[in-house]
Amino acid sequence: MINSTVLLGRLVKDTEVRFMQNEKAVSNFTLAVQRKYKDSEGNYPVDFIDCVVFGKQAETMAQYTKKGDLIGVEGSIQKRAYEDKEGNKRYITEIMVEKIIFLQTNKKEETKVEDNPYKDMSVKVETSQQFEITDDDLPF
Repeated sequence: MINSTVLLGRLVKDTEVRFMQNEKAVSNFTLAVQRKYKDSEGNYPVDFIDCVVFGKQAETMAQYTKKGDLIGVEGSIQKRAYEDKEGNKRYITEIMVEKIIFLQTNKKEETKVEDNPYKDMSVKVETSQQFEITDDDLPF
């Protein structure tokens, strides 16, 4: 059987980590994942997919990510049920994350020009020459 999922999306809110009774870290987060097609108004629909990650990865997520960051996740789909306070049965479908890839962050670190030790240096950038590759140059 195969239960494998790969998602690429943006964090809906800042990631928070909490610790279970056995002191294992856990973090729940939601990814906004854009669909491949446009709707009738010309917009790409977005799915909001719940994810959960455990251990050191949960701590790393909370430390290095925030709302709007673009990340990739690999994992498996899990469905579970519980009873709410009113006795109603509730179902949750979420991705059990096994691997996280940080792709783009929204961190904006301000640096002052006065603090930059290289502010007086000038760098000349030359454009590289263009060259052409033919089929004879390829090894296959």
